[in-house]
Amino acid sequence: MSDTSGKHTQGYYDDFSDWYERDRHHGYHAMVDRIETGIASEFAWGRDVLEVGCGTGLILQRVAKGARKAVGVDLSRGMIQGAMKRGLVVGAAGAEALPFRDESFDVAYSFKVLAHVPDITAALKELCRVTRPGGHLLLEFYNPWSLRYLAKRLGGPGRISSDRKEDEVYTRWDTVSQVKALLPPEIELLEWRGVRIFTPAAFVHRIPLVRNVLEKAECWASRSPLAKAAGFTIAVCRKR
Repeated sequence: MSDTSGKHTQGYYDDFSDWYERDRHHGYHAMVDRIETGIASEFAWGRDVLEVGCGTGLILQRVAKGARKAVGVDLSRGMIQGAMKRGLVVGAAGAEALPFRDESFDVAYSFKVLAHVPDITAALKELCRVTRPGGHLLLEFYNPWSLRYLAKRLGGPGRISSDRKEDEVYTRWDTVSQVKALLPPEIELLEWRGVRIFTPAAFVHRIPLVRNVLEKAECWASRSPLAKAAGFTIAVCRKR
């Protein structure tokens, strides 16, 4: 990522940070966080863990409860301030230049971040570099073959503040095949997990009965073959 691009992205998320958690404790966003937390926690128990793009620490705080050590980084200082208020160990850094020694962590995961990194090759190499041999990487991408992509195309970019919209930040969409081609040779792809498979639009999770049925279906499908059709596909990998 160029310096200009990095500063633009940082500013975007700094603006977002003030109200990032406003809708994240219920409905659609809470469901997504619960599923992602479950996936990360499965691999993080008793391990040294890094979250790249930790935001205000909503997921990291939960994962840290079972981890031996949990560290987070984020490009946005506004987000980091929120994570620090939770008592988490966090710092400012982009995915393409992680401030850690080689092989520092057993698990490195990144949700909702890699899709916004122009230099994805550098980011994946860095995530691989800081992971110990035999350790796991959980890498989430935005999937163009999904209901979420269709909803975005039909609905257009959403608004994240009074003067900013989603299309102001770089966003990439990668198919399962494209993700496989992006992975460094040191990384072995083990399986796919998925988030948001059946949900046509976030607002349907405001309807109590629909929300309950959808969340059960999403949790079940997240580790099924349908994961490859999810709005967010997670490549579960191991460093050779």
